[in-house]
Amino acid sequence: MRASPIQPTVDFNADGEQHGFLKLPHSHDVSAWGAEMIPITVIRNGEGPTALLTGGNHGDEYEGPIALSKLAATLKASDVRGRVIIVPFMNFPAFRAGTRTSPIDHGNLNRSFPGKPDGTVTEKIADYFQRYLLPLADYVLDLHAGGRTLDFVPFAAIHVLPDATQQARCEAAMRAFGAPYSMRMLELDSVGLYDTAVEEAGKVFVSTELGGGGTATVQSVAITERGVRGFLQHAGIIRRDEAMGHSSASTSTSAPRTTTLLDMPDGTCYTTSEHDGLLELCKDLGDMVDGGEVIARIYDAKRTGAAPIEYRARRGGMLAARHFPGLVRIGDTVAVVADVLERGIPVTV
Repeated sequence: MRASPIQPTVDFNADGEQHGFLKLPHSHDVSAWGAEMIPITVIRNGEGPTALLTGGNHGDEYEGPIALSKLAATLKASDVRGRVIIVPFMNFPAFRAGTRTSPIDHGNLNRSFPGKPDGTVTEKIADYFQRYLLPLADYVLDLHAGGRTLDFVPFAAIHVLPDATQQARCEAAMRAFGAPYSMRMLELDSVGLYDTAVEEAGKVFVSTELGGGGTATVQSVAITERGVRGFLQHAGIIRRDEAMGHSSASTSTSAPRTTTLLDMPDGTCYTTSEHDGLLELCKDLGDMVDGGEVIARIYDAKRTGAAPIEYRARRGGMLAARHFPGLVRIGDTVAVVADVLERGIPVTV
């Protein structure tokens, strides 16, 4: 296979703190010899494990980019044993446009793996991560939120894996992230996912869904910052004092923290819209739902006087995700109901 056209301006093997770019040549109408310049930070201090931290896999999700930008500006090589690679805006064209997919080729980076070195811009980015960055990493954290069309209770997530040992290592890292909720997540379609590429490479992998609505809140950013440092501490890359000491008051607390373990065992967790219209959610995020209970109504927005269509939960559990905002189209996910497996699990970092 041909080499990637992406060239890094950082040296992954050099000690110290480096801030540079992944330079992807991109010739277009307003820049004949232009390039997409994807920001990257590498912080290294001798031998040790490597953590690859990514945000902006989708361009309308902001907790990851905010937390990782702050980390890149504050983490010092002296804090680190090993190496931290930080890419806050993984799909940089999508991030700049504030859209889920790239405005250049409409590519969804999280459905484009393993990518192609001679493919579209999005496929070239995926290929570089697949063949150049993932082999460097021992631990991988990919920070997501709901973007403009979904909202979630804040959770860190892993998938059920065929290798029980690998899954146990991922689950330990997920718990160390210490989000209010921890999810064993079911993907309706895992083909092309960054998650799948990382897991098939045998890495310790944790993903997240930390809010939504195309924005970030003080609380969701604080959860993300604290979680990133807990993840790095769990990996043995930073000590506990660095894990809690380089952050603002919003990211540190003396109170014991716990997480609630959730599970998505099958497709009945998902409620999918079969209509276009105006959406009324009948439960808030975090509410408990009984199987068969009305969780949403969809109104015909083209006329008045018609009764709404009721959508009922296909299983009991907690409302873990909902459609956002108020208009819904056929095929949209309306709600996700997850099983509650265990509450009050202590978080230790």
